[in-house]
Amino acid sequence: MRNAPVAEISEATVGALDKPTPTFFGEPRALAYLAFTEAWERFSYYGMTALLVLYMSQALFLPGHIEHVAGFGAFRSGLESVFGPMSTIALASQIFGLYTGFVYFTPVFGGLIADRFIGRRKAVMLGAVLMSGGHIAMAFDASFLLALMLLIVGCGFLKGNISAQVGGLYGENDAAGRTRGFSIFSIAINIGAVAGPLLCGLLAALYGWHAGFGMAGLLMLFGLATYIAGFKHLPEGARRQAREVHPPLNAKQWRTIAALFGVMLLSIFQSIAYYQNSNIGLVWINAHVDLGLFGWRMPVSWFNSIDAFVSIVSVPGLIALWGWQARRGAEPGEVGKIAIGAFLAAIANGLLVLACVMGGRTSVLFPVVYDVLLGVAFLYYWPTMLALVSRAAPPGLKSTMMGFVFLTLFLSNTTIGRLGAFYEVLGPARFWALHAGIATVGGVLALVLRRKLEGMFAGALKE
Repeated sequence: MRNAPVAEISEATVGALDKPTPTFFGEPRALAYLAFTEAWERFSYYGMTALLVLYMSQALFLPGHIEHVAGFGAFRSGLESVFGPMSTIALASQIFGLYTGFVYFTPVFGGLIADRFIGRRKAVMLGAVLMSGGHIAMAFDASFLLALMLLIVGCGFLKGNISAQVGGLYGENDAAGRTRGFSIFSIAINIGAVAGPLLCGLLAALYGWHAGFGMAGLLMLFGLATYIAGFKHLPEGARRQAREVHPPLNAKQWRTIAALFGVMLLSIFQSIAYYQNSNIGLVWINAHVDLGLFGWRMPVSWFNSIDAFVSIVSVPGLIALWGWQARRGAEPGEVGKIAIGAFLAAIANGLLVLACVMGGRTSVLFPVVYDVLLGVAFLYYWPTMLALVSRAAPPGLKSTMMGFVFLTLFLSNTTIGRLGAFYEVLGPARFWALHAGIATVGGVLALVLRRKLEGMFAGALKE
């Protein structure tokens, strides 16, 4: 590896090595390009997403605007034929859920196409181009539905494949290096997730919604430029291997796949409780939280930066905590960490229930602490699951299995959108109590199944 470009080494060859050449914070040089590409992509995605439900419910779906959206009449009729008549907030929530859900559904097909036909590098490039076009199209009312479609398809090619490229930088037995790599990668994700809502939200507040969406498009172009700059350093992946004849999966590999699907299903409960903060969470804050600050009203979208910021600054503390626990033989396993994350998400949603019960204009401290807890909860479950799937998935199926990880977010976000349609019917207190209960169920199930699932991983990887 020291004498050859990373891009020319097959996944099998990389997997045979124990340690990569340290060049970027002790990790492979290619990780820098992958991390910064993902940072720009998440910058644009979260900047746009933080505006989306507010833009739909406060501007786009109101008379004088909704008539200008190409094809929207037929689209709305189709939705209401399935879900029934919807209010403006319910319609905005439903579309938000479908959009953010399908953004994480298409990576399954993007991973399959990359593994079987075009390779990961070309897939990520294609995804970045399509997403750039989608963000730019969001700057116009008429192209709203086209913009969502471009973003959904583009994300399908980019998301799973860029994550699989991170995993491809490390040997199969280099669990510690892989965890470090995904931790750095997650920091890049969260840097983008912090900055995107702040910048795009500020521009939207000062110059209008389309200024915020236009900035998201520009940021995605930066991500594309970053990936192009590092193209020759990036691992190609398993395209050539996938065209070869592979032996059938053995019983141990099938058990590993089953265990991975079990962990993915457990994560859905926390994802529902977590990602509602970008949908109805913003609607609730806008209506019930005192946002005045020295005569200036804080942009609601800024709250979407808090959990991501906490996910960055908490990494050193959590790594130190897990190291301290490991030295005493008490570090939670992967499934145990997912359980802890679910319980933290339950507590966060419980705080909003308390705020609703208290009545009156809610102190800004409630949504701030809510997002702080969600940020820590994120670190307990998402990087843990990415690292686990990248390490344990059988060779030749890593991109595909990584795509299935994002499929859990499809299920979660479509559920979020549907639940959000009942916000006005349930009322705020019962709505957030429902989400606290969902997260609690996920945590309990993870605790109950922890020993079984972690035992399956230990047996499958012990070779």
